[in-house]
Amino acid sequence: MNKSWCRSSLRLAALVAAATTLVAGCASADGQSNDGASVTTGMVNVAQDAGDPVRGGTVTFGSYSFPNALDPTRTQAAGSTGGTEMAAIYDTLLRTDPESGTFEPQLAEALEHNADYTEFTVRLRDGATFSDGSPVDADAVKWSIDRFVAARADVSQVWANSVTTIGTPDAKTVTFTLNAPWDRFPVLLAMGPGMVVSKNSDTDGKFTPIGAGPFTLTRFAPNEEIVLTAREDYWNGRPNLDKVRFVPTNGARGQLESLQSGQLDMAYILRDEATIRDALNAGYGGYLDVQGLGALGMMNTREGRPGADLRVRQAVAYGVDPQAINQRANDGLGIAGSTLVPDSSRWSSGAEGVPFDPDKARQFLNEAKADGYDGKLTYLSPTEKSAEAAALAVQASLNSIGFDVRIEYVNSVTDLVRKLYVEHDFDMTRSAFAFMDESPYLRLYGGLGSESRNNASGYADPQMDALLVEVKTATTDEAKKNAIAKVQARANETIPYAVWGPSRVLTVWDDDVHGVKRTADNILLLDGAWIGQ
Repeated sequence: MNKSWCRSSLRLAALVAAATTLVAGCASADGQSNDGASVTTGMVNVAQDAGDPVRGGTVTFGSYSFPNALDPTRTQAAGSTGGTEMAAIYDTLLRTDPESGTFEPQLAEALEHNADYTEFTVRLRDGATFSDGSPVDADAVKWSIDRFVAARADVSQVWANSVTTIGTPDAKTVTFTLNAPWDRFPVLLAMGPGMVVSKNSDTDGKFTPIGAGPFTLTRFAPNEEIVLTAREDYWNGRPNLDKVRFVPTNGARGQLESLQSGQLDMAYILRDEATIRDALNAGYGGYLDVQGLGALGMMNTREGRPGADLRVRQAVAYGVDPQAINQRANDGLGIAGSTLVPDSSRWSSGAEGVPFDPDKARQFLNEAKADGYDGKLTYLSPTEKSAEAAALAVQASLNSIGFDVRIEYVNSVTDLVRKLYVEHDFDMTRSAFAFMDESPYLRLYGGLGSESRNNASGYADPQMDALLVEVKTATTDEAKKNAIAKVQARANETIPYAVWGPSRVLTVWDDDVHGVKRTADNILLLDGAWIGQ
């Protein structure tokens, strides 16, 4: 363990998203209990007054999905996939406040917008520089964002569909003009587009990570470790930590054991409800996030596939009990439900999803069979334990109403992603879109938009596209909630996918780690982090 002192204490890790509350137990996302101690999104088991920061030491972070590259155009900027690693190098122009839901300056000094949310202005800080000494000015920000969009990186499609011009009226001002109102637009400046890379990072076809963040890259050994060293000339002063070290991990249980043994100080645990329960019950702190669209029955709606028939999709949606998935895949510790937005979300309107109704499911299936469908359906599944359990639960449920489901196993999540997003070679599988409270439009569009590059199912519905625009352009919370309720109603009618419940992500850290800030999509900011003695 790379610390100036060594200690062995209990800790936990979270995958694909992170969040926790200031107390270990309070109302759960849907009113259900969680092994006697229910939880909701926010900080959990984290001391409000940890004392004065201490300088020195190294934090070792167990990554959920260890990044193959530290270039925001090649690695998705999310807590589960390299976002925390890259934010430490590049910083983000803005950050989100998970409690208030507002957008706050980070690398930028200020954010302003006009009355109808069609123009946003970012003021840059005096004295902010990249680690190569070049200034963080308006031209550098524009160059970096243009590079990001040209590379067709994550969320670049939404950016290109929304932003008409980037203006640089002076060296410290950047303006963004949109083609329609979007009050949650700043979230993009807290994600990949807001990770500003130096022009000197991309020369002669070779990328070098040069950013304006609190740390610089010292060592990058793929599948082994990433070592970052504190910058003396960071705009907000030298970070408290001397170094941050990121290492790959093998499963949630292994992350928790590594925390307990002192090999890790922080970790990202995704969807492993038993490990999340054990970490919280042991008193570990961190951030716990309840993410809607965390467990989906993804169906291929393209011609020639069973899911091209709406009645087949309806039979699947009505025929699988979300609670059965929760029991088999999560030992009953997760949250079951069929709504797009969990009850814990600020955007929940109370709109209901598709209910479990096997009789109705059987009716839809029989109608499809009367028109020639043979009832056969292939379900793709990784060989991971929870995924296999979910696959067997789906198979049993659907076979009981008249389907003939065959499970086909793939060797890795990488193989599954290739079949879904590249080859479109699947009938059905379990997937997720990780709904973000910071901007509900992003992940709703990702899975439902007819032109979305992240829409693996091939679902296309002009009426749904129009409703998604309503979600995006609504400028009050009430109007946005009403628009999301309309999306839910249309999803109930057209079944783009079956919803089985939200998932939970825990980003966990030892009780001697302090000053961690959580921002969009469970990215953690470590510029103010420190280790107590």
